[in-house]
Amino acid sequence: MRRVLILLLAAVAAIAFAPTAPAQAATDVPVVFVHGYTGSASNWTTAESVFRAGGYSSSRLFAYEYNSYGNNITNAQGLSTFVDNVKRQTGASKVDIVNHSMGGLVSLWYIKQLGGASSVRRLASLAGANHGTTSAGACLTFTTCQQMYPGSSFINTLSAGDETPGPTVYRTWYSPCDGIIIPYTSTVLSGATNTYVACETHLGYLTDTSILTQVRSYLTA
Repeated sequence: MRRVLILLLAAVAAIAFAPTAPAQAATDVPVVFVHGYTGSASNWTTAESVFRAGGYSSSRLFAYEYNSYGNNITNAQGLSTFVDNVKRQTGASKVDIVNHSMGGLVSLWYIKQLGGASSVRRLASLAGANHGTTSAGACLTFTTCQQMYPGSSFINTLSAGDETPGPTVYRTWYSPCDGIIIPYTSTVLSGATNTYVACETHLGYLTDTSILTQVRSYLTA
């Protein structure tokens, strides 16, 4: 009996003091970065560095590029294909999306209009033009800017109904110092965790390691 008790206590101790497995599951989820108007994959150099420092492998970080002057519906369709390719390449069932500025419109159209909610686990929108911006009035010769202007049929379609549909978890970051997203509250999505940033410029999000660390923590929590 005593021997059984000793063995039982040893087993309990082994369980209690066994090293815990590293929390790698969240960092195994591929991240797709979606740039804004006139942007490119190079916009995410700092973000990728921050994510790698937090345990992400480069093989799990992807940057989608699209035509800033074309049509955001076409851009969203391209994002759909890109995500499917990422899933196929990595074997993942879902991805996380981090977007900036007009990338918010591309991402949301994919999720809401093209069935992307089933493939996107979490969405992080940095200064997303989610309800449009009046600064798009400076480039209305381009379809993307017409779509990005508040009150456009594109914006009205995105804003109709549930703004954060499906199983996807949504979070935004927005600031009164933005200067490009006007009004700055355009980024806010009903049903999302909307994070107010005291003062951040529109392009500053792309190199602000503090905010990018918050985004990484949100995706890995």
